[in-house]
Amino acid sequence: MIPFLESTSPMNIAGLFPARLWLHKINGNSLRADAFAGFTNAALVLPQGVAFATIAGLPPEFGLYTAMVTAIVAAIFGSSMVMISGPTTAISAVLFATLSDMAASGTAQYIQLALLMTIMVGIFQIAGGIGRLGGLVSFVSHSVLTAFTAAAALLIAVSQLAGLFEVHVERGGNVFERIVRLVEHFGEANPLAVLIGGITLVSAIILQKIAPKLPGFLIALIIGSVVAWLLDASAKGVSMVGQLNAFLPSFDAPSIRLNDVADLAPGAAAIALIALLEAISIGRAFAVRRREDFDANQEMIGQGLSNVVGGFFQCYAGSGSFTRSGVNAAAGAVTPMSGIFASAFLALILLLVAPLVAYIPTPAMAGLILVVAYKLIDIKELRHIIQSKSPEAIVLFLTLGSGLFIELDFAIYVGVIASLCVFIYDSAHPELPVTAPFVAPSGERKFRSADTHGSKQCPQLLSLRLDGPLFFGSVEHVENKIKAVRKQHPGQIHIVLYLKGVGKVDLAGADLLIKLIRDVKSIGGSFRIVAVFPPLVRSLERFHVLEELGENNLHSSKGDAVGEATAQLNFNICKICMLDVFRECDRNRDTDLPL
Repeated sequence: MIPFLESTSPMNIAGLFPARLWLHKINGNSLRADAFAGFTNAALVLPQGVAFATIAGLPPEFGLYTAMVTAIVAAIFGSSMVMISGPTTAISAVLFATLSDMAASGTAQYIQLALLMTIMVGIFQIAGGIGRLGGLVSFVSHSVLTAFTAAAALLIAVSQLAGLFEVHVERGGNVFERIVRLVEHFGEANPLAVLIGGITLVSAIILQKIAPKLPGFLIALIIGSVVAWLLDASAKGVSMVGQLNAFLPSFDAPSIRLNDVADLAPGAAAIALIALLEAISIGRAFAVRRREDFDANQEMIGQGLSNVVGGFFQCYAGSGSFTRSGVNAAAGAVTPMSGIFASAFLALILLLVAPLVAYIPTPAMAGLILVVAYKLIDIKELRHIIQSKSPEAIVLFLTLGSGLFIELDFAIYVGVIASLCVFIYDSAHPELPVTAPFVAPSGERKFRSADTHGSKQCPQLLSLRLDGPLFFGSVEHVENKIKAVRKQHPGQIHIVLYLKGVGKVDLAGADLLIKLIRDVKSIGGSFRIVAVFPPLVRSLERFHVLEELGENNLHSSKGDAVGEATAQLNFNICKICMLDVFRECDRNRDTDLPL
């Protein structure tokens, strides 16, 4: 059976058509709410679609087609109730960075490569969903996303400066290479183009501050276009976006060549991962907020299908849009019908205003995109990660540096690999604090880190808590830590080990436990393990740890383990010890039967 069909619905058929899970929620009230949310979205995405297509190096209509087609398919086959899919800034930037070295942007070859890459992205995503890899996407560090988005924003900004200044520079290269080329041609800038772009940029910023509920981008674009018309900019060397070739998408299968598939595969894989990170993060966030179910694997399939279908209908790779999804939720959307309504209204709006797109000045569009790029950079979060001085900061610098100095699509791979290295390092270095009873202000006694709380330790009994996995990668670290602790306190020959953060133990971990048990027994001590997780207990039994330990020395609570262990202490030492570490200390001092 196909894996994703096993869990999406008890009836299984919902895995093929997940819309069955929400169709029953549709009624007159929901349709009105979804229609209103859809119309609001359509007004928002009109300037965005043109801007994102420009970032991607494609004719403006491709951004609008992507906003229509992917939104419908993802709404029907995805898992989120309010997420709207379509073109996004980061994906547009990566697509441009990948294809700009292979063909001139906007050319027929470039468009064919973009469509082919979109289909490949969808195939990768569908394969991930069927393979139930949705959970693995969560392993990509937040620092990777923050750094990658910042690098993408800088690439977008630099690539749009040529349009803002109305200068022609060589395409391709990383951020700094593009800056160098731009500086070399700075003297060729058109002052009128800079004026139009600047007015559009400032207008967008002001509108966002004083009237955030208005379609600020659309109004700013109109202002820039009016200024260009009043100044007769087109006659003075200022280029225009140009007329849309068609108002609605049509079937257009891209040509497929094996050489192109091989060349596009790395970039397609990067875009597939970025798109899934965006979609799953957005989908989960809204599902938690709205207390709704969300299936990451089904969403991967929905996003993949939207890109495969979109690739045959003049769309480039899309994903969940946080801006459109946020507006959709705020506008009162109830079901994914809002995404379908958004596409329908966008098509109607295009039929009315599409001829006006030809009069949008390229510098005005560039100014608008610069605002979009700036908003992508989360300066507060970048500062927070850097100031943390943690491994996450290293991941951030590696990802950001790769995006700026090498290639943007390569940066996501560097970030993912760095994140995995950090995860593996942390897994291989679990915390192993020495614990002792700590009396809280309420009078309650709880085992806490002895070093952190300055608690007294028993001179004969060592209590340890393993906060992490015990597997082949961590056994050396755990063994060295235990050796170091025992060397500091050689009289602590009775050990209680609490396996708190251990889900299972592999063969290497079991061998270490058996070795420790034998070492302690050889010097006349005792060894006890506290384990409450059934799979962990089964692992200990399967690998013969319980056979060496003795089933009586396996406990489900620290209190029981310490109670049994203190009964085996040397009572002669207890009689002269005044530390009162455990409740059992008084009992041992009063005992007339020394060991």
